[in-house]
Amino acid sequence: MLQNDGIKAFYKGLSAGLLRQATYTTTRLGSFKVLTNKAVAANDGKPLPLYQKALCGLTAGAIGATVGSPADLSLIRMQADATLPAAQRRNYKNAFHALYRIVADEGVLALWKGAGPTVVRAMALNMGMLASYDQSVEFFKDSLGLGEASIVVGASAVSGFFASAFSLPFDYVKTQIQKMQPDASGKYPYTSSWDCAMKTLKSGGPLKFYTGFPVYCVRIAPHVMLTWIFLNQIQKLEESVGL
Repeated sequence: MLQNDGIKAFYKGLSAGLLRQATYTTTRLGSFKVLTNKAVAANDGKPLPLYQKALCGLTAGAIGATVGSPADLSLIRMQADATLPAAQRRNYKNAFHALYRIVADEGVLALWKGAGPTVVRAMALNMGMLASYDQSVEFFKDSLGLGEASIVVGASAVSGFFASAFSLPFDYVKTQIQKMQPDASGKYPYTSSWDCAMKTLKSGGPLKFYTGFPVYCVRIAPHVMLTWIFLNQIQKLEESVGL
């Protein structure tokens, strides 16, 4: 990539990636906080069991993915452009140009193309990420007696791994659906997410869904870790100014 297209190739779709984070990530983290606060209040202030944290994570992931799906679609298509023949490239200039073109060419509802697997993938990722983080914080604090910095870093690392492991199969299907192109007769390779999953399972077996797991983990885990570390610092700042 560096040799053929230069350093800019690594940032293909950056505007869509930033828009996705501004919509999807803020919504899911905010939703998770609201949901867990309500669950703790309903539980008389006691710590939530793991299954309740998982349910809150699933719900927050679904809400966030629904809001962020248009930006996610733009990101997938902008990054996939380089792998397509020149005649099939969409040549979106930025995220907002991509959104405009999708609406103009395919209609408003096309912004949520692949939203089903996007939502399922987000639910799996958030269940792995959010529930495992809270559970790890309790374990490192109560069982191991670690300091605050060690707890945040350690729990963030655990959270990043589980987020990657839980979400990759769904991310694989989602990506295949969002980047697929019709053939000469106008027929798409997959008719639905289920069809894509079954064809993938038949052709490559279960491990096919974990294609590229090391790269995916390197992509997801640091992002999850930094998200938790910055969120922890932001919450401390809010507390210090009385918010």
